[in-house]
Amino acid sequence: MTTAAILYLTVDEAGADQRLDNFLIRHLKGVPKTHIYRIIRSGEVRCNKSRCKVDTRLAIGDQIRVPPIRLSATVQPTAEQAPARHFPLLFEDEDFLAINKPAGVAVHGGSGVSFGVIEQLRRAMPAHPFLELVHRLDRETSGILLIAKKKRALTALQSQFKARETGKVYLTLVKGEWPANLKVIDTALAKFTLANGERRVRGVSKDDPNALPSLSLVKVLKHHAARSAAGDAASSLLAVTIKTGRTHQIRVHLSQKGYVIAGDDKYGDFEWNKQLAAHGLKRMFLHAWRLDFKHPLNGEPMRLQCELPPELISWAKGGAP
Repeated sequence: MTTAAILYLTVDEAGADQRLDNFLIRHLKGVPKTHIYRIIRSGEVRCNKSRCKVDTRLAIGDQIRVPPIRLSATVQPTAEQAPARHFPLLFEDEDFLAINKPAGVAVHGGSGVSFGVIEQLRRAMPAHPFLELVHRLDRETSGILLIAKKKRALTALQSQFKARETGKVYLTLVKGEWPANLKVIDTALAKFTLANGERRVRGVSKDDPNALPSLSLVKVLKHHAARSAAGDAASSLLAVTIKTGRTHQIRVHLSQKGYVIAGDDKYGDFEWNKQLAAHGLKRMFLHAWRLDFKHPLNGEPMRLQCELPPELISWAKGGAP
């Protein structure tokens, strides 16, 4: 075993505005991501002598204290364990790229996942030393994902997301006939942890101390009558525009209105999911379909659209194959 002393890191320009977890993953080569997340969440990592969170944004000059870490001498860097992989490309220029992320692939490693999209892309694109996620998608959500190739692009794009200047539209299939007059869901959300340590989200009142304002706009695209292949349940194809980007926002907003997403293993109807899986739907029907934003350097309006993957098309057309 090798033992490291307390490590002090100073954030430079390359680390400015990075999340703490990504910053440490870059610097602690050979340390499993699960361990990095554990020491952050336990409070052992300090930023400017204070406790910090996994998603704490860093600034130039920040002082990061990392506790001593014991490692086997044979441990290899996590980044080296990620296989090189390219993903379907929707757009690319010298500043950023947009891919079609498949369902079932995490956007980054951590919390029990060894690696994700970003680690695989870094291995596949060694000529680009700076590749960072602009935003996130749930592991089981497919569709448009932006990756910055330059620091200036990352900062500009993330500023648009934070200022809610982007238009994000998702396609989803829910159980039941969604009422056409239910177009706005303005329910605050709050994170909580189950007894087994799994993180979840729920709707709360706006005066709850942990409330995060959350707004979703819903448009019905198609109603499907009940069919035996779909578990004898009517369903609705929806386009959901999110004005805020909260964790599990669409999944919780829709389920709390009584319309669960097909295949959702956290907030869904588990018996219905089994029936759907028996007829071929083996994933959650949630797809990042359209994204409107401005180019990070020239400010030109951009619209990217990513059509449904093959495994969802028949369900979108008729609710079942």
